[in-house]
Amino acid sequence: MLHKWKQEFLYNFKSITYFLGINDTSLMVNPRIQHRPTICYRPIKPSDLETLERIHSDVFPIRYESEFFQSVVNGCDVVSWAAVDRSRPDGQSDELIGFVTARIILAKDSEIADLLRYDLSRVDQTLVYILTLGVVDAYRNLGVATALIREVIKYASSIPVCRAVYLHVISYNNPAIHLYTKMSFNCIRRLHGFYLINGQHYDSYLFVYYVNGGRSPCSPLELVTVIVRCMKTGLKSVAAKLMMAKVKWPKGNETRGPVLTQNKRMTNIECSGLEYV
Repeated sequence: MLHKWKQEFLYNFKSITYFLGINDTSLMVNPRIQHRPTICYRPIKPSDLETLERIHSDVFPIRYESEFFQSVVNGCDVVSWAAVDRSRPDGQSDELIGFVTARIILAKDSEIADLLRYDLSRVDQTLVYILTLGVVDAYRNLGVATALIREVIKYASSIPVCRAVYLHVISYNNPAIHLYTKMSFNCIRRLHGFYLINGQHYDSYLFVYYVNGGRSPCSPLELVTVIVRCMKTGLKSVAAKLMMAKVKWPKGNETRGPVLTQNKRMTNIECSGLEYV
């Protein structure tokens, strides 16, 4: 049986990812910061606990159990990155101004196992699932969230058996959708009624960023390519049949046109390259 906090942790996955990407859409300078920020990134540590809890409370509409935060700051089943501003005065140069948390899961046990092309014999292949992403109000629109996501991608790429980074975005969160699209994430599925917020259901988009050779079983582009290839093959086959056909003219004074008969030795046409999902 899962530990209580893990049960709550898994249960809250849908809610945790609600605000992913909403805090960062550009590299504009924020006029609310009176100094030129020097943003650096480091792992989250135990001393970040109080600030981490406060930012989660400000950014997300749900309450998290203390066990979740303990797992983040102590690196238990969760990987995380903090953004800090080294130029902040008054001894706050190491205080969190943003964060991202994620966890590693087995590809075969994930909800996107059917959307991945991977070696089924390799049971150790993994994915990185982004849990929470937040930036304090004064540091939004400075590219902090983009940089944090890049840290996750770099981390996932460093794991040879990892095949993708993925996350959920609520369907009306256009800034987040724009951000992930800009960062080359693929929107591969719409999940109807995925979120339940204040008694109302909302759809979710599933975004995936493939790493280390990971890819979808058959992307829309691949499907179009296969269809075009088959159409070209079919047209060439028809042309070949017409070229090889024998022309027979009717006897006598009949005015009918030539009669085409196919060569019986023609073989069946096969369409190769089509992959079945």
